Amino acid sequence: MINNIQKLFKITATLVIGSLILWNCEPESDQLGSQFFQNGAQGTETSYPVIAYNQYNGIAGVLNGDTIRTDAVRLNSATLGAFTESQFGLQKSAFVTQVRLSSYAPDFGVNPVIDSAVMVIKPLYAADSVTTTTNEAYIYPIGAVEAKKVVNTYPVTKYGKSKLGGVKATFNIKVREVTDFLGGNTDQIKSNKIVGTGNIIGSTLFKGDVNSISITKKSDNSVLFQRDATIRIPMDSAFFQNKIITKGMSPELTDAASFIRYFKGLRISVDENDGYIFNFDPNSVVINLYYKKDKVDGTTTTREQMVYPMDVGSSNTHFSQIAFDRTGTPSASVISANQDTGDSRIYAQGMGGPGIGLRVPLSTVDAIKAMYKNDKIGIISAKIRIYTDAVNWNNSYRKPITFVVRQRDLSLTGDAQYLNDFLTDMSTLAYTGNYNLVKAYDLDKNPAYYDIGITQTFKNIIETEAKNNDLILNVGNYTTDANGNLLGIQYKNLGQQNFNSRSFTPFRAVFIGTEANNPQSPKLILTYGKK
Repeated sequence: MINNIQKLFKITATLVIGSLILWNCEPESDQLGSQFFQNGAQGTETSYPVIAYNQYNGIAGVLNGDTIRTDAVRLNSATLGAFTESQFGLQKSAFVTQVRLSSYAPDFGVNPVIDSAVMVIKPLYAADSVTTTTNEAYIYPIGAVEAKKVVNTYPVTKYGKSKLGGVKATFNIKVREVTDFLGGNTDQIKSNKIVGTGNIIGSTLFKGDVNSISITKKSDNSVLFQRDATIRIPMDSAFFQNKIITKGMSPELTDAASFIRYFKGLRISVDENDGYIFNFDPNSVVINLYYKKDKVDGTTTTREQMVYPMDVGSSNTHFSQIAFDRTGTPSASVISANQDTGDSRIYAQGMGGPGIGLRVPLSTVDAIKAMYKNDKIGIISAKIRIYTDAVNWNNSYRKPITFVVRQRDLSLTGDAQYLNDFLTDMSTLAYTGNYNLVKAYDLDKNPAYYDIGITQTFKNIIETEAKNNDLILNVGNYTTDANGNLLGIQYKNLGQQNFNSRSFTPFRAVFIGTEANNPQSPKLILTYGKK
């Protein structure tokens, strides 16, 4: 144990205690760590019980109907599907979006007639699980060219059940026209927003896989046709013929403001209530209109094939519409959480579900402050450990990989009590390469456990009388730019906590809560040394 603590000290002392020298004017505290293991002194690791409760407060700090912001600003990824299990019940996700023309006042030519219309969606799929079918004797229809056709089939990355009753889970995906104006693309939209819809204008039976196609010319291997792995949803040709093609230069199609009031948008959903949830890129969705128009060459008129893309992507207002039904489930019975003494079981769910509240009791804080004052201890490490429930969450569903962690100041009210800044540990140590806010262990085992690193935050509580705020954990991760830099640090003025993946991370788990005599109940693990 002593060797482990000494190793821990070597890793963290410079980062955590040494960093205080930059902005703390108490030299006795700053230099305490350098003396911990001199002259045979030993470090001590002690654990203290922590109060854990179910946290159902979210946007605006009020008891919510599982609402979370899922508009375009927050939605790096979108979700579609439905998943039902015994602890959390049903979670179902649809996608609502505007549509824009790729050019306004479009000229579709003479006598334009749609052959087909297809919506294209790029889902997240398992690239390393490929099945390949090759046809060496394929004849490419345009010009009857001898070719080779290669079809790669990939399973979409699923959270939930890939099979139901031993049979492959399938979804009837439906696309409906939206009848309500969806607003501007910077509007804040919550996941429980309801919109009016009209007729079904697109549908497909989705079996959980996507195909990429490559056709190459036999003679020289030149590419004749290439298609990425996507979900392709056939759309109603007559609808788009009448709604778009025949309108051409009409006022409804002359500018974006007019168009999004004329064609208000689409809602993509599944009929089923069980199966899985999958992710897709909301910014690359497109509808391709394949049509023919007259082409006049002297006295000869032929029909020319054209493709007109309609943008369903990033420039549009869009959001995930997430619904829950927890009727009769254990998670439904703990909405009124006991924040003073804790709950025995904790339910953490992504995409707007409940989170975890953690509180280090005031009596524990006072006792450690007394040790700091009287015994001259120096804190080397502080972390809170939580365990999944090996009985109530004994399944093969992927456990949460990490959490977003924010502080809750109970001296404030409403939304203000949920602080938007990162923990001090995150702000100070995010780019050192030696700090992880949350470390997960045994995710492929039962139980798994997580350590939340709060060393600097807790040192400030003990040593500088910082507030002992509750910690609120939600399933998800903080988002980064292409270089791995935390967006929350770059755009601090917009609220560091706003840049996370909560709105599109479907993982969930049941955790052991505050329970007497249970060694897996949440605990503060404190490592300290003395002069």
